[in-house]
Amino acid sequence: MPRPPIQIRTVSCKSPTAGMEFTQSILESGFAVVSDHPIQYSLITDSFKEWETFFASDAKHKYTFDPAKQSGYFPFRSENAKGYTAKDLKEFFHFYPSRNELPEGTRKHTPELYKQLHDLSVILLGWIQENTPDHIRMKYSEPLTRMIENSEETLLRPIHYPPLSGGEEEGAIRAAAHEDINLITLLPAATAPGLQVKDLSGNWIDVPCDPGTIVVNSGDMLRMASDDYFPSTTHQVVNPRGPESRLPRYSMPLFLHPRSNVRLSETHTSRSYLEERLREIGLLKKS
Repeated sequence: MPRPPIQIRTVSCKSPTAGMEFTQSILESGFAVVSDHPIQYSLITDSFKEWETFFASDAKHKYTFDPAKQSGYFPFRSENAKGYTAKDLKEFFHFYPSRNELPEGTRKHTPELYKQLHDLSVILLGWIQENTPDHIRMKYSEPLTRMIENSEETLLRPIHYPPLSGGEEEGAIRAAAHEDINLITLLPAATAPGLQVKDLSGNWIDVPCDPGTIVVNSGDMLRMASDDYFPSTTHQVVNPRGPESRLPRYSMPLFLHPRSNVRLSETHTSRSYLEERLREIGLLKKS
């Protein structure tokens, strides 16, 4: 018997049961959509405008990434999903406040967006902590909210998916099927649809892209820390068709990471697992 499609809940931060609803959605699908949050929509749109200007300028190449720090500008087709050879059809920038400065022209709104997304992520991670069953919570090496204290690994990744030319490599899409590495990801609704999540029956489900909302998903590190209780759900960004294929898409996820020395399992710390995954997706050279 086929399984029913997953349900990605939209959770209002104003709901008296928001924490429980949010955690249940993460548990069921690995995703939740958050509405009525404290981040102003204008801050999000103004930040997108800053990065639209950045990616359109040749000056972006002055900020080409530092392989050791994994910070800076990653040119078009720098990354492939784990298990794929075709590179994703995107360019992006890694911003870590402790490692690199933002480019000129992106410093007015983006730092505040980073701060507010991070503040919200602490609340969301606290909801997960509070609503984790006791027998699972005991598996955490420390409370989830403590794992991220003084972490230098959390990053904001502005992404530009250029218009399609029609001559793309066979099998190449904007973001091939993958799972996120980190604890949770906060994604202000992108400028265009395209994000899909894979359900238990192998069907691809469109993730809502309502302006002003924030899509949240759990990653491998939360799955590992919870001994597989919380999922890390496969998702992708598909190529648009028709007139939409000639339009760019911008997104700006915040990837919430623990400190490097946080133990996730008997075999991995946060740092050892991150380095393993970065090698798999082509962003860190294999030793």
